[in-house]
Amino acid sequence: MNINNIELNKIHESLWEIPKHGGMRVPGRIYISENMMQNSLQNDDALKQVINVAHLPGIQKFSLAMPDIHWGYGFPIGGVAATSVEDGVISPGGVGYDINCGVRIASTSLSLDEVQNRIPKLIENLFKKIPTGVGSSGAIKMLSKADVKNILTKGSAWAVENEFGNKNDIEFTEESGCMKEAYVHSVSERAIERGLDQAGTLGSGNHFLEVGVVENIFNDAAAQTMGLFKNQIVVMIHTGSRGLGYQVCEDYLKILHRTSEKFGFDLPDKQLICAPLNSQEGKDYFTAMKCAANFAWNNRQIIMELARRAFKSTFSISDEELAFNLIYDVSHNIAKIEDHSIDGKLRKVCVHRKGATRAFPPGSSQIPRKYLEIGQPVLIPGDMGRYSFIAVGTAKAMDETFGSSCHGAGRIRSRNKALELGKHRDIISELRQRGIVVQAKGKKTLAEEMSYAYKDVKDVVDVMDSAGIINKVAKIKPLGVIKG
Repeated sequence: MNINNIELNKIHESLWEIPKHGGMRVPGRIYISENMMQNSLQNDDALKQVINVAHLPGIQKFSLAMPDIHWGYGFPIGGVAATSVEDGVISPGGVGYDINCGVRIASTSLSLDEVQNRIPKLIENLFKKIPTGVGSSGAIKMLSKADVKNILTKGSAWAVENEFGNKNDIEFTEESGCMKEAYVHSVSERAIERGLDQAGTLGSGNHFLEVGVVENIFNDAAAQTMGLFKNQIVVMIHTGSRGLGYQVCEDYLKILHRTSEKFGFDLPDKQLICAPLNSQEGKDYFTAMKCAANFAWNNRQIIMELARRAFKSTFSISDEELAFNLIYDVSHNIAKIEDHSIDGKLRKVCVHRKGATRAFPPGSSQIPRKYLEIGQPVLIPGDMGRYSFIAVGTAKAMDETFGSSCHGAGRIRSRNKALELGKHRDIISELRQRGIVVQAKGKKTLAEEMSYAYKDVKDVVDVMDSAGIINKVAKIKPLGVIKG
């Protein structure tokens, strides 16, 4: 197949390969259906970015892309690349501006028939308790710089120590909610200042808190292990490191551009700016990224606790009656040092996941004991007008994608194009007619985030499921959403 003058060879129905050519050090591989390829990538340069990433020094096996692929900064969104720890690089473009943007989902004991009439009131209370929008300030007191620095090193543990949730939440958070060796000296004063009032804030854009109902279960055993049942009320939270993470990325892009000649890399796109993992610049970016990742986990932890309180007050029930439990929290904009099989040998590599989520298999030492038999929960939100999915990782993911899967639906229209399509439409009423209650700071965000701006997440998930990278567990239908 030829897309935008790029030749792709079909490996199977869900996987295509761009052969190694020119300065590519490895082939490019894209998990996607033929129909999605033709419909979503004809006017998108994301495939070119897959080729560009394949030029990175030390890249291993493949430059990968998931079916939610679309153009991003340097790397495509939906991109995955692993680089050698010995002679490879780390690239901020492989993580993104919103460091550790991620998703967590919590279960409740409530069923739809018990609460359906109270959903509008619940959404109203959630919107009051959880700050949303650009520049939103936290629901907790203004932090000191010392507080922020503690968050950067402790992650979710800071929130739990300050009575936002409990230790069980940490167990069910990727990396236990904290990347180690997160040294605050690598984070600028400006980044710390931007974090002073943003702990416990949702932000804007595609970030959201969604109340949903379990509509379908595909894997009874996995669902039971996660505590899921049909018609159950669940809560999904999608946000990241806010202005602090953005500033970390911006700071290090400037630093790396200033020092790029020092390393002498010949790369096809300046947005792929990078540094050797073992250089001082590479080490400084990596530890600053870890700090921002910890801020994001803490942020989602606080928001989850605020949501729990809104549920309790809305339904006048106790913690025991509500049973508001974290199923899992996954990151989808991050770089990590992991052990993976390369040419039959276990090697340490730096896995960049940019708009991609971890999908580790049953038996992995990196997932909670509760999930050892089923694999790591993989959380894949769609758009606010359709549905989302919960899946689990597989051994095949470890073999083929460095234990990675898709992270969401993936945009098919720019924000500007989505705004044009949303002109003169009453989006809140349209969603209400679908049984979805929405509260948002502005109509602009709603227009940018409607279903017409995104691929159908079912198509995305089905590609990964059919390829054996994940196994579907449940489908979640939205009932109410808050946005910035």
